[in-house]
Amino acid sequence: MLEKLPHAVGQALSGLRAGAEKAAFHTVAAEAPATLRVTSAAFADTTPIPARYTADGEGLSPPLAVAGVPDGTAALVLFVEDPDAPSPHPFVHLIAWNLGPEDRSFVEGDFASPAGDGARHDLGRNSFQKDRWLPPDPPTGHGPHHYLFQVFALARPATLPGSPGRGALLDALRDNVIAKGLLTGTYERA
Repeated sequence: MLEKLPHAVGQALSGLRAGAEKAAFHTVAAEAPATLRVTSAAFADTTPIPARYTADGEGLSPPLAVAGVPDGTAALVLFVEDPDAPSPHPFVHLIAWNLGPEDRSFVEGDFASPAGDGARHDLGRNSFQKDRWLPPDPPTGHGPHHYLFQVFALARPATLPGSPGRGALLDALRDNVIAKGLLTGTYERA
């Protein structure tokens, strides 16, 4: 959708960004130890996400793996945000909550649709108000965007409404994160 914005509009907005300091990893979970290791077979930390996992490709969620989940973890949360979006808050690409602590690997496409459509995870609303993976789709000419694949280990399961948004998730994370991890992928449209 944003690929249709004229290059000049993306370039004009290039200085407007939410900021990484507003991401959950750096706000509600700032004090939690960063001991989880989040990796992907599709890309390394701080490298480009292959087009296959973006709006320019098939738009699948990338494969992910989590290691170092501490004993006593009641649930995991996967929260993907884009802090480079020209908006007041980071753009939400995925909320997957109350994942079992034994769920430590996710295949590509695992977060495609809400639980009622055959998915095996509880999903919340992305910034387009859909309960699914929202593939990277930065404006042309806006520069590189960073996609923060944040994983949080929770002391107790999150109590959330059926389709939580960013605000509800942030509230559920407060004083509940015992460990966290981060994988950053990038994507840019020239």
